Amino acid sequence: MRDGRLARGEARRAALVAATLAVVERSGVTGVSHRSVALEAGVPASSVVYYFPSVDALLTAALTTSADEVRQAVRALPPTAAAIAGFLVSALTEHRSRTLAGYELYLQAARNPTLRPAARQWLTALLAAFGDTTRVRALLAGVDGLLLQGLIADTPPRYADVLQVVSLLMPEHPEKSSQ
Repeated sequence: MRDGRLARGEARRAALVAATLAVVERSGVTGVSHRSVALEAGVPASSVVYYFPSVDALLTAALTTSADEVRQAVRALPPTAAAIAGFLVSALTEHRSRTLAGYELYLQAARNPTLRPAARQWLTALLAAFGDTTRVRALLAGVDGLLLQGLIADTPPRYADVLQVVSLLMPEHPEKSSQ
């Protein structure tokens, strides 16, 4: 049945993207190859090449998936400083390796123009959801800064410290913020 093959193909593609993210989490972007993803996924390298003919295609799919995960998680949060601060602390503690992988992929777009549209996707979606205002852009830039600083710190920031910064940047009503 054609639908069954299509579903199996989509499942294989998703598994390969998950394997790519696992490789990035463990070895960084430079560790991604068709072979390393195949080993992680437990499939032949030819299977990876069938779905993703280039490493750039693997990285783009991984970046898009990572951005989608963040976007979905943020959309589920109540628009409060406390909720956002809790999300950020979680990103730097129990989800640290995924946060690091996401930022490594995001920063790779500075070197690789092929990845830039995928890197911009999450920002575009968040601005659409919360309003493209100066205040919301400042909040998103602050979030990036907090996460990057937290990733290089020896210990993650305390919730109270993150809450204080987010509270300074948080629009009172994100969906109604004005420029």
